[in-house]
Amino acid sequence: MKAILLKDFGGPEVMTYGDADQPQPVADQVLIKVHATSVNKPDVMQRMGQYPAPKGESEILGLEVAGVVEQIGANVTKWKKGDQVFALVAGGGYAEYCTAYQNHIMPIADTLSFNQAACICETYITAYLNVFLLGQLSSNQSVLLHGGGGGVNTAAIQLCKNLTPDVTTFVTCSTGKVDRVKALGVDHVIDYQQQSFADEIKALTGGKGVDVILDHIGGPYHQANMQSLALGGTLMQIGVSQGVKAEINLALMMVKRQRIIGSVLRSRPIVEKAQIIEQFEQTVLPLFANQTIQPLISNVFPLSEAVKAHQMMESSQHFGKIVLEV
Repeated sequence: MKAILLKDFGGPEVMTYGDADQPQPVADQVLIKVHATSVNKPDVMQRMGQYPAPKGESEILGLEVAGVVEQIGANVTKWKKGDQVFALVAGGGYAEYCTAYQNHIMPIADTLSFNQAACICETYITAYLNVFLLGQLSSNQSVLLHGGGGGVNTAAIQLCKNLTPDVTTFVTCSTGKVDRVKALGVDHVIDYQQQSFADEIKALTGGKGVDVILDHIGGPYHQANMQSLALGGTLMQIGVSQGVKAEINLALMMVKRQRIIGSVLRSRPIVEKAQIIEQFEQTVLPLFANQTIQPLISNVFPLSEAVKAHQMMESSQHFGKIVLEV
């Protein structure tokens, strides 16, 4: 099968389009003929040698796929050959074929294309897990989402708007993306290139702060994040793209009863992922089926042009998801 292979770790140029062995499903897996996959920040980190695949998983990049069931394992009861599905995978998405556990798969609604379905798992499940299940955002609260043009954060904006419409949303983004973020229905957009988000949050909330923060930046944002949290607030740390170390004011954290929760999706146990996906399927998937939420696609490239797709992601020119058609 054709796949994107790494000849080394480094920049986008280390990726090549070549031949790889077709995977075979184990008892609880299906083999999916991939029609589309998408580019996510963890793919970039893995390509650079900073985020290896979990033990036993494919070392081919790609954390989500959409396509057609080609083959089923001996214990699979939920799916049959020919089913149109999309799936969360721990690796292997940048290829013509990919295996997925039967409970990590969801059906593609008639209203969704393969390209759209390929944009759902990694970003929308990540946003749902961290903002709602772990961050426990609820009615009449407030949330600060960093990086408004990225896949996870555009997903989080849409989920907040539709699952908790009375929540006040604050989103940071670069100068060039302010208008597009506002168009998504965000209450307050903060241009981090021109403004201090901690100062803006303090002013806009009358000093109260926000209840939940979703952050993938890490070190440089940590102190400002803690200053921006309300009493009993929660910082959901889902990435450390700009640094892994930060100083913590423990006294402030104690007095304000703040929580810091570190969270990744990829390395969670198979059963735990299945439980998260089941909740997502019940709560969120109907919103895609009835087109209340539509995945935001920035650009589409053929799989053979994965280098160009990664260059776009690293330039931060995209707004929404970058899709690879297989």
